[in-house]
Amino acid sequence: MPSDPSTPQPESSRRGMLLGVGIVGLAGTLSACGGSKDASSADPSQGSGNAPAQSSGGTLGKTSDIPVGGGKIYKSEKVVVTQPQQGEYKAFSAVCTHRGCTVGSVSGGKIHCPCHGSAFNVTDGSVANGPAGNPLPSKSVTVQNGELKLG
Repeated sequence: MPSDPSTPQPESSRRGMLLGVGIVGLAGTLSACGGSKDASSADPSQGSGNAPAQSSGGTLGKTSDIPVGGGKIYKSEKVVVTQPQQGEYKAFSAVCTHRGCTVGSVSGGKIHCPCHGSAFNVTDGSVANGPAGNPLPSKSVTVQNGELKLG
């Protein structure tokens, strides 16, 4: 039964339409904020983070791949390894505590998330710049024969 455009719609129909539009808008916003973003604009001097890691024994790579004061992101393992001082290696989750994006670069003593601008300190994973409110969780990393081992 077609409705007459001159007949006012019942209040419940307008509410239903507005609710539906609001839900669609909210879903679009959440999908835009919640997804991971590929960090193709990551600092090239820090490595692409796309190099395949050796899977035997949790080996990530060579210690020589980690610059002093910087770090390297191992995307497939979702871990970032830093070297705050010569010979001191730290590992953290590479998943930003704000919205779950993968961090994209390490420079200037900070681990940077490309999604919303959060930054974390390379020394301890603490928040250096919001909107993230929690530090990056620590991971265990050891050095054996010049190689970094996760676990």
